[in-house]
Amino acid sequence: MSVRVLLVTGPVGVGKTMVALEASDLLEAAGVPHAVIDVDALSWCYPTPVNDPFNNRLALRNLRCVWANFAAAGAVRLILARVVETRDELGAFREAVPGAELTVVRLRASNETLLRRVAGREVGSHREWSLNRAVELARLMDHQAVEDHLVDTDGRTVTDIATEVLRRANWPNATRTRA
Repeated sequence: MSVRVLLVTGPVGVGKTMVALEASDLLEAAGVPHAVIDVDALSWCYPTPVNDPFNNRLALRNLRCVWANFAAAGAVRLILARVVETRDELGAFREAVPGAELTVVRLRASNETLLRRVAGREVGSHREWSLNRAVELARLMDHQAVEDHLVDTDGRTVTDIATEVLRRANWPNATRTRA
């Protein structure tokens, strides 16, 4: 059985999680059975392996289990939010979600916007790393082009961005106006 999977990616601070959650709200309003997962939450475990500093293998093992539970509960589509640096990583997402028909949408913002967003949300010991990583990832992602579709986020509302993401992913009936 095939599963339509939308992977929202982009650098730190671009709004992956917020857009994924808003897309979920739009799908819910349209009556589309689905699940949404911030894959980062599936990787939060210490210590991390030396050869897997972002705990990708653990996140993907957890994704397989969580997706199975969501599918059993009636979800037929899946929205994921996660940094993906290379197209080589996409095969592991397809393995974690059997039957995945994967569409990757990368969100892009200017460095100024990324730095402002990260500075506004990161207040602890991780702040400096996140500020540096946001700009580094933006540059890397512009060169790697992991996406099927690219959506700019500067100066736009989260609802507008999520609507475009769903449209670009060609998810019919997903962007119907709320009643």
